[in-house]
Amino acid sequence: MTRAACTCGENRREEGPSEGRSDERREVKGDGSMSEQVVSREVVVGMRQGLHARPADLLAREARKWRSRIELSKAAQRVDGKSILEVLTLAAEAGTRLVVEATGPDAREALEAIGSLFDSNFNEQQDEDNS
Repeated sequence: MTRAACTCGENRREEGPSEGRSDERREVKGDGSMSEQVVSREVVVGMRQGLHARPADLLAREARKWRSRIELSKAAQRVDGKSILEVLTLAAEAGTRLVVEATGPDAREALEAIGSLFDSNFNEQQDEDNS
């Protein structure tokens, strides 16, 4: 996916309604046409071992299924959600709050899919006997 550079205020963001923990904006070109959908959602790392290699791999694989750009941020750090190595650099322990942002034509669907991974704790067993 190639990105067009924004020059001289040709593009502006138009805020849309917020839904719960999600935020949606649409990029509007100078001619008024819509170009990219931007949605974001806060998620919490619920796995006891944090966002380690297996869930980071699942997240990156899911993110690569979508045309939209997927980014995760923690404090001032922002990473590409399609890169397992970048996701791991977040060092997100249990309880860490992250913001997932999707930008592109299928952003809403991508955000729902990635959010469901966090909601289900990446289908990891929280078996207390194996600790």
